[in-house]
Amino acid sequence: MEFEDLIKKRYSVRSYQSRPVEDEKLQKVLDAARLAPTAANKQPFQLIVVKTESMKDELKRVYPADWFIQAPLVICACAVKSESWTRRDGRNYVDVDTTIAMDHLILAASNQGLGTCWIAAFDADAAREVLKIPDNMEPLLFTPLGYPADEIGTKIRKGLDELVRYQNGDE
Repeated sequence: MEFEDLIKKRYSVRSYQSRPVEDEKLQKVLDAARLAPTAANKQPFQLIVVKTESMKDELKRVYPADWFIQAPLVICACAVKSESWTRRDGRNYVDVDTTIAMDHLILAASNQGLGTCWIAAFDADAAREVLKIPDNMEPLLFTPLGYPADEIGTKIRKGLDELVRYQNGDE
């Protein structure tokens, strides 16, 4: 699929089939995250793949929406600050790096015919407890991963004139 078509096709899926995700597709999706660019190539993230079938009640503590546990898998992207690059002014790039990895994962999932939904509004303390996340890692993002049971709706986005500014140096 052409990249432009892929980014137009990708949407936040909120209804999933129970159909399992083939291991080959899962590995391609995870590998896309591994190949994502990170500051100084530090790769300061870890991904936790959760099979929802055996953890539905626990996962509902993390994020209570019913559709969150419809998909056969849920992925948590964790930031590992101690492994990340820090700019001279003290700005640490762990959140950016983890986010780029998750974005690669989500686009790769769409390319495999799988659905995802970017989730940042979850209970971090519950996530730590349920997934046994060590103190040196921060749960940053979640996504269900599975085959969509719905279809893309209308995407409403700002125009480029609202999002882009050109600087020519003459001003």
